[in-house]
Amino acid sequence: MNIDMYGIPNCGTLKKARRWLKERNITYTFHNYKKEGIDLSTLVAWSEQVTWETLLNKRGTTWRKLSEVEKEGLNKSKALNLLAQHTSMIKRPILVVDDKIWVGFSEEIYAGIFQ
Repeated sequence: MNIDMYGIPNCGTLKKARRWLKERNITYTFHNYKKEGIDLSTLVAWSEQVTWETLLNKRGTTWRKLSEVEKEGLNKSKALNLLAQHTSMIKRPILVVDDKIWVGFSEEIYAGIFQ
């Protein structure tokens, strides 16, 4: 089983997810958006499994700081390009298990993945 987690280390939800995995001795590779970024092709692949709207975090400060011009006419292509430029707007964590992705953290969902 190949497990990757994507996010920002200081994110509270990500910390909960990482703690949950650690408590169950589940090993994974962590990808830090702040240091490593994310390539557009990965975001495109993810958006084929979940909608771009699911990937986009509109509740954070990065989204609120965007200009109205940047937010205007938002579609899949524009949103994915914004996410590649502003990785903190990607909902966290992203968990990839054998090329299937889950967005966010829920103990119930993670328990189902790793049963």
